[in-house]
Amino acid sequence: MAEYMETALNLAKEALRNGEVPVGCIFIYKGQVIAKGSNTVNQTCNATRHAEMDCIEAIVTKYPNWEEVLHNTQVVVTVEPCIMCAAALHTVRVASITYGCANDRFGGCVSVLDSSKMYTDPCPVRGGVRADEAMDLLKEFYKGQNPNAPECKVKIKKPKL
Repeated sequence: MAEYMETALNLAKEALRNGEVPVGCIFIYKGQVIAKGSNTVNQTCNATRHAEMDCIEAIVTKYPNWEEVLHNTQVVVTVEPCIMCAAALHTVRVASITYGCANDRFGGCVSVLDSSKMYTDPCPVRGGVRADEAMDLLKEFYKGQNPNAPECKVKIKKPKL
């Protein structure tokens, strides 16, 4: 899967250039890349437009036998899928998930929640593939401000003089 991570990393770089959280994902079926996705949350103003969800939607739309296709699809994604995406991937029963860096805030494969424990027949999950490169992209994104982030509502107490 390491060779496929290059494609996913390129998708993540494209997302970063577009002002999105840099996550790239590809779906592989019978040795062929059949879906590609990257985060488009800011562009679409839709919090569910994660790379993995875009790939699932592409497969369901394109293949009448999408269940059989997804059951035999390997997922490669630059960052550990969030809880929503991990649950979706397990629900459609993909063959395997390979990711780059851990997602310590929202990870649904291992870091925050092991979503596979909710399913009777979970797929194998492997992390750490080119993790440093994936993490560097995230660090680059979070150096800047997200212009689409909601305004902070936390009140800061001013010191009494």
